[in-house]
This record gives sequence, C-alpha cells and structure tokens, in this order.
Amino acid sequence: MGSYILGLDAGNTVIKAIIFDTTGQELAVAALDGRSSMPKPGHVERDLNELWSNAVTVIRRCIDQAGIDAGDIVAIGCAGHGNGLYALDRDGAPLIGIQSLDTRGVGIVAEWAEANVGDRTYPYCLQRPWAAQTPTLLAWIKRYAPELFKRIGTVFLCKDFVVNRLTGARSSDASDMSGCGLLTMPARRYEHGLLATYDLDDCMELLPPALESAEVAGHVTAQVAALTGLKAGTPVIAGLFDVVASAIGSGVTRTGAASIIAGTWSINQVITDEPIRDPSIFMLSTFDPQRYLAIESSATSAANLEWIAREFLEHQAGDEKSPFEHASQLVASVDPAGDVPIYHPFLYGSQQNGRARAGFYGVAGWHGRAHMLRALFEGVAFEHKRHVETLYRAGAHFDEAVLSGGGSRSGVWAQIFADILGVPVTVARSRETGALGAAIAAGTGVGIFTDFAAGASAMTSAARHYSPNGAIAPAYAARYQLYGEINQAMGPIWDRIAKMQAQP
Repeated sequence: MGSYILGLDAGNTVIKAIIFDTTGQELAVAALDGRSSMPKPGHVERDLNELWSNAVTVIRRCIDQAGIDAGDIVAIGCAGHGNGLYALDRDGAPLIGIQSLDTRGVGIVAEWAEANVGDRTYPYCLQRPWAAQTPTLLAWIKRYAPELFKRIGTVFLCKDFVVNRLTGARSSDASDMSGCGLLTMPARRYEHGLLATYDLDDCMELLPPALESAEVAGHVTAQVAALTGLKAGTPVIAGLFDVVASAIGSGVTRTGAASIIAGTWSINQVITDEPIRDPSIFMLSTFDPQRYLAIESSATSAANLEWIAREFLEHQAGDEKSPFEHASQLVASVDPAGDVPIYHPFLYGSQQNGRARAGFYGVAGWHGRAHMLRALFEGVAFEHKRHVETLYRAGAHFDEAVLSGGGSRSGVWAQIFADILGVPVTVARSRETGALGAAIAAGTGVGIFTDFAAGASAMTSAARHYSPNGAIAPAYAARYQLYGEINQAMGPIWDRIAKMQAQP
C-alpha cells in the first residue's frame, strides 16, 4: 500500500505516463511517439484521436508495469506543450490539433506587425503575436477556414485535451492561457478588449475556464477507468504548460532561479515576483498566483538533433548505443577551440523571423560528420544564448541554471551549454521533469504538499554539475558573433525563399 501520483507529459511528438512515489522515485514509465502530418507547407497537425489512443495505451502500460493497485494513485497531473491550437467541436468531439511547430500564421503576423497590432496586445497580455500562438492560429482559421471555424466549440491547449478526455471537463489553466497570450496580466483573466485586438471578439464563448494549475479540474470517468485501468473518481488537476512543469520538476521554484530546457523548443526562463514589462521578452506565464516566468523561447533546440538523427544517422542492428549517444561521442572528438562550421537551428523558423531556415555555413572538404554535429550542438546553444541575453537586458538576471529536456541527457551538450552561456549548469536527477512537475502540482492540489516549493523539495534533486571552461570562451565568443552576423545577412534570402513556396 502507498500513495502514488501519475504524471502525464504530452509533447509535440511523444506522450509519456510516469508513476511517482511522493519522494519523486519513478515506479514505471511508458511512452509512445505520435505522428505529425503536414498537409501543406508550414502546416503541422496531429490526429487527436491518435493522441488520446496513445494516452490510454501509455497509462495502462504504466499501471501494469508498476504492479500497483490503481486505487493507490491519489492524483493525476498533466503537462503539455504550449500554444498551437487544440479544438473540440460544438458536441465536444475532437476537431483539430495544430502543433506549436506550425508556421501557417506567418503572413498574418507580418500583416499585424505593419498594423502595429502588437502594440495593442502587449498592454493586455505582455506579449506580441507570433505564428504558432493560439490566438494567431484561431484568427487564421477564422479567416482562411471559415467552415471549420463555425464548427469550433472549445479552444484550448494540448494537455487540456488530455484532461478533457480523462474527465469530460472543459478547462484550461492560468499557466497555459497566459503563455499563449489569451489572459490579461497580472489580472489573469479573459477580456473582450484583448480578444478584439486579435479580431477574435466573437470568440469568448470558445474559451474554457482558466483554473489554477493545481486546482482539481475533474475526476476520471467510469468509461476512462475501463479503458486505462485507472480508478474511477481519481482527481485530475487542471495541469501545467510544460515549460512551467519542467521548471518545477527540475527543482526551479524560487524567485530568481533559471530553468533552461533543450527539448523540441529552446526554453529559457527566470522566475520573477513581478511581471517584467519589456516588449523584447517573448512570453510571460504565471508561475503561481503570486509569481511569474519571463520566458524567451523558439522551436530551435533539440528537435534539430532528432531530425538529423532520423534522416542521416543510421542505427546499426545490434548496436546498444542510440544515434544520440553516437552523436555525443562524435561531438566530443572535435576540438572546441578548432575549426568548426556554423549552424543555424531554424528548421521551424526562428523567433525573429518565421521565414528563417536551418543551414550550415563555412563547410569545407575536410569537415566530417563529427564537425557537422558539433556545429549543430553549438548552434542550438548559441540560440539559447541569444535568448538568455534578451532576458538579461530586460532585467531577469541569474548566475546559474538548471538544464532539462532531451539535450540534458548528453554530458557533452550540457558542458557546451555551460561554456557558451558562461554560467554553472546543473542537470536534474529526473529525466522526465515535465511529468514530474505535473505530479508535484497534482500532489499540491490534493494536499500532499503545501505548495510547489515543498513538493519540489520532496521530489527533486540534482544529478550532475558542469562549470564553464574559460579557456575556450574566446573561440565560442568569435563563433557566436559570426552566428549572429550570418543570421542578419540571411534575412533577405529567407524572404526570397519563402516567396517561392506556395502559402496562403
């Protein structure tokens, strides 16, 4: 007999189910990779029925693997990728799932930039529109897919869809809805004035209640219990924007603490007591009812390694090492102070320019696979550094950071982060910080912990520490400067490439 918490983490690609005890130890882990579809250039969508089917499968596998009585699971927390757009129809059935890698809204964002729409959204939500932002995508559907728009009954986020399937609840939470620019800040509520700036003043009825993250949204239904093996009536909390969940799950809960996530997205965030009012900051989310996260992010991180491993790194039958482990070994074989090409990690555009594309620069005949991978590892870290510099300029300072996400599993990459950022980097014990953060919130919601900080103290710890190597700082500084200069120079070329592609 015991008390266990189920944490779910629904990312852009993988959904995971993990059962934790109240000290943060993992009893069982199950994961399934989902499929994205790209029906048109720039469109990145997923089948919501597949997402739910995968969620059912990983929950059941996790319970079976743990070998526990499902009645001992006292609460369920779910984290999910932010932004994008997940919609139910007016009967509550799955309608469409648009991922946060989608770039169909680039044209609308450019149009809004010329009309200074961001100057009107910012005073409300402390954000400016961007391509995969939820209200931008809803505005795109309203304009370009009016028949689909008429069918929408609920607009929310990825983890909200999973919570809805578990409980029947139509809800979201303040961390996700603030992160996608739909809540006024610091009031943390919907307002017609904000929606009107996106030309969505007729969409208030489509938005679900924005609960506190640890608030119980509903309970597992009897039908879901039969599908998953969960006990009917198990409380399910509203859940968390996954970047907030990962911060909590890596032990980052105090004001001034920094969380860096090298996952599908490059996430760089600092906890503050007051919202930072600086338009250069990409995103603001609430951390709890009193605090905030200043967030600089873009889809420019470890997804680059996933792509290159999938397309170009063959996995030999019988080889116990994954392509990612091979990549780290190859990167370690290259002198960081030597001749390394420059890589832009813009497979899905950049924060500064949705039309940006990835590219290697300065490649010569003597460069091999190891050099290219080293350039990729560095390019991802360089873009993280650009985000961190924006946070510094806005006043969100920190002198150490906790690294999580898939990139943190590579000791070589973690050291590159420490060297390029110039601060000590700690890697959390748990690799599944998103699910763990959701579990901490769930434990808080049912009274096991008094607050997030108490939950993180009980359930998280550090695994490894990396100190910056000052000897190679000059080489990195020179390459980082070149990285930025190439970025600026490529802007007109990326615009020309975009015009050659057929987009609405």
